[in-house]
Amino acid sequence: MHTLFHPNKFKLTPFLFFTGKGGVGKTSTACATAVSLAEEGKKVLLVSTDPASNLQDVFDVELTNKPTPIPSIENLSVANIDPEISAKEYKDNVVGPYRDKLPEAVINQMEEQLSGACTVEISAFDEFSSLLTDEGIRQTYDHVIFDTAPTGHTLRLLQLPTAWSGFLDENTHGASCLGPLAGLEAKKELYNAAVQSLSDPKQTTLMLVTRPEVSPLLEVTKASKELGEIGINNQTLLVNGVMKNYVKEDETSTAFYQRQQQALTSMPDELKNIPTYEIQLAPFNIAGIENMRRLFDETFPTDQNKESFVDIETPHLQKLIDDIQKSKQRIIFTMGKGGVGKTTVAAAIAIGLSEKGEKVHLTTTDPAAHIDEVLNHQTGNITVSRIDPKAEVEKYQQEVIEASKHELDEEGIAYLEEDLRSPCTEEIAVFRAFANIVEKANDEIIVIDTAPTGHTLLLLDSTQAYHKEMERSTGEVPLSVQQLLPRLRNPKETTVVIVTLAEATPVHEAGRLQDDLNRANITPKWWVINQSLYATHTVDPILHGRSVSEIDWIKEVEKHSNNNYVIIPWKIKNPVGYEAIKELTINTAEVYK
Repeated sequence: MHTLFHPNKFKLTPFLFFTGKGGVGKTSTACATAVSLAEEGKKVLLVSTDPASNLQDVFDVELTNKPTPIPSIENLSVANIDPEISAKEYKDNVVGPYRDKLPEAVINQMEEQLSGACTVEISAFDEFSSLLTDEGIRQTYDHVIFDTAPTGHTLRLLQLPTAWSGFLDENTHGASCLGPLAGLEAKKELYNAAVQSLSDPKQTTLMLVTRPEVSPLLEVTKASKELGEIGINNQTLLVNGVMKNYVKEDETSTAFYQRQQQALTSMPDELKNIPTYEIQLAPFNIAGIENMRRLFDETFPTDQNKESFVDIETPHLQKLIDDIQKSKQRIIFTMGKGGVGKTTVAAAIAIGLSEKGEKVHLTTTDPAAHIDEVLNHQTGNITVSRIDPKAEVEKYQQEVIEASKHELDEEGIAYLEEDLRSPCTEEIAVFRAFANIVEKANDEIIVIDTAPTGHTLLLLDSTQAYHKEMERSTGEVPLSVQQLLPRLRNPKETTVVIVTLAEATPVHEAGRLQDDLNRANITPKWWVINQSLYATHTVDPILHGRSVSEIDWIKEVEKHSNNNYVIIPWKIKNPVGYEAIKELTINTAEVYK
């Protein structure tokens, strides 16, 4: 057991960065820390770079990317950086000078290259570097608290300065997916200063936020290691949502508590040298200033939500499986941010269809997925494969360079090699790999546990157009990919299933995934709410409070999905192995009312 975290009991550095994968509570923790420090008399600036930020609603104040005082909390100012707006401005600045000078197909490709996640992150980093190195900000505030975006985003964000330094030194071609170098070079000094502040333990602390669960702990271990490798070792671990007591008569409560304890006991060794604190599991969502003030309380009133529990529909996974079989769709993707359980959901759909007599192949492209572990090496009648993203990227890079080296001069090869360092390369390489699997499938239903992003699809589309225009491309588009693109857009052949949790950040992130696919003319039909406490009807006072707070997010999913959603309850026994996952697909009266 670790000490409970309370920001007023520790000496904190001027800059605090809260980071962690989506849904672990970093936004809540950052906000509650800011409120607590401000009410202790410290001058505090809270900066959000999370695209899903709802700080305007929380503080009931119109926010911009400049510090705005919060009238109800003396000493607290908040700035809300929307990286997607920043990214759009960045894109306009880069592409603008080339309009009317280059063919439309080339402009379209440039625009799509600048529509990926890396551009959003670059733009956000650009804004927060300015704050981090602003002497006026340093003089005005005792603490500047950054509420950053989910783990993958944050990792790349924080790694960018080093990568950019190398990039700027090595690249001499004037343009890439990062934009014309002239604009970046001017900011190199700013980025170097930002990195120095991040690495300085007297200036900055990285607050690694996690849940007491196996997957988030593994993710935060990876984050800690990667941050350490770029010189950011000033880390503190916050384990958020630790259950301190349980109700013996409630199976869900007992299993929830025991699973947390087991995860904490087997915490990776790499985390054991990092100062670690706990935050108790709260029976409410951290919405509103009053709940923020209560987050670090050592006890919570636990009966306030009992009367607000209302019955809502909890449609079963079987409904989705029946629909897929009836519609005769042959390509099924599951999509969702890390930690929502999309691999388990993909396996459940595959098993459910197989049990109905369908011939099914299940494949994963998720580098974090362990499909064999999920199935516990029990595959029944389904066939299973895994695509290794690293191997596919290397293979793709070699193929492209080999195919082009006889046509390009030395400078052309150098440009091509630089282009293949783009973050989009992995997405394209992986997409090619599963296009091959789909092409070879004859009468099978293919279930894939990772969907391509709309960005990848549009990039491939624009590459095709560019190829036709220029008669040469940095990347060939194989026949299997060309044939798959229209099939993905055909709802008679393909369906995309979005997986989420009934919590704020996962639902916001899932909504953005859906918007991105809509850009590529693909409309996901189904949403799956996984690990729902609401569906368990637990009587534990803490868990009951959390299940009540799920209702708003279930209703939100109902709207996003046009009522095409199903709910998988939080399971007392981890759904690992064929038979356990198969149970998720069987509708029984005792599970649902």
